[in-house]
Amino acid sequence: MLATDPSIVLVKEERKEMLLKQINLHTRVYLGDLASTLNVSEDTIRRDINELADEGKLIKIRGGAMSKAYHHTSAVQETYGHQDKRTIAEKCLPLLQDGMLILIGGGTTIRELIKLIPADLRATFVTVNPLTAVELMDKPNLEIIMVGGQISRYSQMSVGGEVYQRLSEFRADLCIIGTNAIDARSGLTDSDWETVQAKKAMIQASAKVAVLAISEKLNSVMRMKIADLHQIDYLITELPAESPQLTPYRAGNVQLR
Repeated sequence: MLATDPSIVLVKEERKEMLLKQINLHTRVYLGDLASTLNVSEDTIRRDINELADEGKLIKIRGGAMSKAYHHTSAVQETYGHQDKRTIAEKCLPLLQDGMLILIGGGTTIRELIKLIPADLRATFVTVNPLTAVELMDKPNLEIIMVGGQISRYSQMSVGGEVYQRLSEFRADLCIIGTNAIDARSGLTDSDWETVQAKKAMIQASAKVAVLAISEKLNSVMRMKIADLHQIDYLITELPAESPQLTPYRAGNVQLR
């Protein structure tokens, strides 16, 4: 058929819009996951990603695509759900106290939290995310520990057995992480093995765990388990704590914020 056929253009544009939403929502997505979600071939998804990258709407990475908002050159207006993520950051801020040892992940919601950290807070932050470490450098009274190793182009984290071993040696007061998917029954999940291993190590090394997630990620499940819901102490979304959407997450020791 001709490219000008309106039915073909409409289907393609709808698919690209859905693809872009998935990438912006989950930060990074594999080709296979996108193909499964949109019920098309990986070749089709690859062509869509190439076109969207040429249009400046996403960043191609090995095996998939990444949201522009997660790139170090991104601007605020490129962040998906920026106001919701700002609200989540504001709710998380009271958990930070002087003298704490805090394990912290990466992502656009974490970035909003870092912006809000008071200049006079005195604490030690440990991360495997280079961008997080750089952003924390703007806070004059923080001690920052970067656990280094090979950098994954997909997750943009330090990865490998030595990194996970180093993380296991910490006894942190608090772990703050984002998530790609969370479900009341399946807990925290992801599609990237390296991300899963790093977050498992961070959770196991911490006395308390705070998960930051916009509500669009609730009731979603990916292929690999990170943790059960009972391993989480705080679930922080942009929703009011009494929201009916959060009812399935009230069980156990999870504190909703």
